[in-house]
Amino acid sequence: MRSSLLVAALSVCICQGQVSWERLKNAEREPQNWLTYSGTNLSQRYSTLTSIHPGNVRDLELKWVFQAASFEKFEATPLVVDGILYTVQAPNDIVAMDAATGRIFWTYSHTPSKESRVCCGRVNRGLAVLGDSLFMGTIDGRLIAVDAKSGKAVWNVAVDKPEAGYSLTHAPLVVKDKVIVGVAGGEYGIRGYLAAYEAATGKELWRFHTAPGPGEPGNETWAGDSWKTGGGSVWVTGSYDAATNLTYWGIGNPGPDWNGDGRLGDNLYSDCVVALDADTGKLKWHYQFTPHDELDYDAVQVPVLGDLEVQGRTRAVIMWANRNGLYYVLDRKTGEFLTGKPFTKVTWMVGFDARGRPKKVEGAAPSKEGTLIYPGVQGGTNWYSPSYSPRTGLFYFSAWNGSYSTFVKAPDKYVEGQRFLGGYPRSSFGLSRGTQVNTRKPDQGHGAVMAVDGATGEKKWQLDFIDVTDSGILTTASDLLFTGNREEHFFAIDARTGKVLWRTSLGGAMANGPITYAVNGQQYVAVAAGNGLFVFGLRR
Repeated sequence: MRSSLLVAALSVCICQGQVSWERLKNAEREPQNWLTYSGTNLSQRYSTLTSIHPGNVRDLELKWVFQAASFEKFEATPLVVDGILYTVQAPNDIVAMDAATGRIFWTYSHTPSKESRVCCGRVNRGLAVLGDSLFMGTIDGRLIAVDAKSGKAVWNVAVDKPEAGYSLTHAPLVVKDKVIVGVAGGEYGIRGYLAAYEAATGKELWRFHTAPGPGEPGNETWAGDSWKTGGGSVWVTGSYDAATNLTYWGIGNPGPDWNGDGRLGDNLYSDCVVALDADTGKLKWHYQFTPHDELDYDAVQVPVLGDLEVQGRTRAVIMWANRNGLYYVLDRKTGEFLTGKPFTKVTWMVGFDARGRPKKVEGAAPSKEGTLIYPGVQGGTNWYSPSYSPRTGLFYFSAWNGSYSTFVKAPDKYVEGQRFLGGYPRSSFGLSRGTQVNTRKPDQGHGAVMAVDGATGEKKWQLDFIDVTDSGILTTASDLLFTGNREEHFFAIDARTGKVLWRTSLGGAMANGPITYAVNGQQYVAVAAGNGLFVFGLRR
């Protein structure tokens, strides 16, 4: 009986077409699929599907649920390819399912090394696909290719040493014949980098160090040998612009996090967006959001690409809501600073100079006694995916509004494989949900969904929550916005006004971005909450 079910399942999987680079490059032409982490290479998390719209969204009902066999956070965004849904069950199991029914076809399991070290949960945020292969990074620093039809490993290569704190937690990005990944582990004093691997073989093709060494541009921004343990993690997937052949990535904090005395200088390319030639990995330009960061304001947010009218003319831009509490617009061809505007209370800087460099407030840095600074250590926003709707012209993101922390500096010494932090923060609220929902004081901050003008950063509407939120956002061409929160609610919202049109309780906090897709003409919306993946469709 079991073998016959397996044969039947495989017969369905074989119907999936090969995912060529041409398909990935033009993913917006296939709204029935979700072919990359952020939907398309532009990372807008915007879908042109319109079967679900404000007039019928109240008719959404639960169609199926996948319950993960894991108690870790479910942070993975699924892929959907021709009716097959692929996701990652934490820490590193790939599961292939029927996207219409949830029927499981196969599971590939990777058992991470006992030497693996991760700062913030044994999680994985998703997969990439090219041809007949799926690609997954692992928490023990490996990159694996798996056959999408059979679930068997194609190749498995070591990226870096897990015992030193190196790990891979984000969904890879495929560009042409390459799989691009970046290493996490900044809290362990790694030396960060992005690297590209040949999709067919796993051979490394190029590497770009986010903490440059001697002879590399930017090394002069690190005092002494501090670059060797400089951090600069990557834990959110980048974007790609076919017109310029540039790939854009957000880079994390320098190490140690809260004590910059031993790493004087700007500490490039920490807290930057870097624009790399996708073929060679060569740096074309960078912009640093928070020079010499001592507040753990990682710039590991998703770079969202669009074409907007800015300052009187149409520009190819990057839109960026940053952990440091500011919304930015940059020219994505040159890196020119166009707009910078706070979206929450910010006390570490007061404006920008003519080049777009932030003017820091004297004394707004960690101290032995502790310094209270807005936003707090979790930032004004964080890794959770934003969305941009070309229909509304609005940029949407989840925020921790009004949060603050007291930042304390302490001495620290680098030891391989151990935390290298240089202090600690005391946050206005904790990092996990629970009784804080009912005990937090009004001035301690709260979660919100914010909508700002994509070109100017001007706030258009804001939907406040009681607790904070870690959910990503999805928008559609029917002017719907889908998101969730830690209060266990999943929402459909009018993308133009912020009015809640529908909501349901899923019994767990949301910590990934919703997606939408279609099978046999029926549109679905999928979101992970708690330890399950919940899939909704219209009542029939």
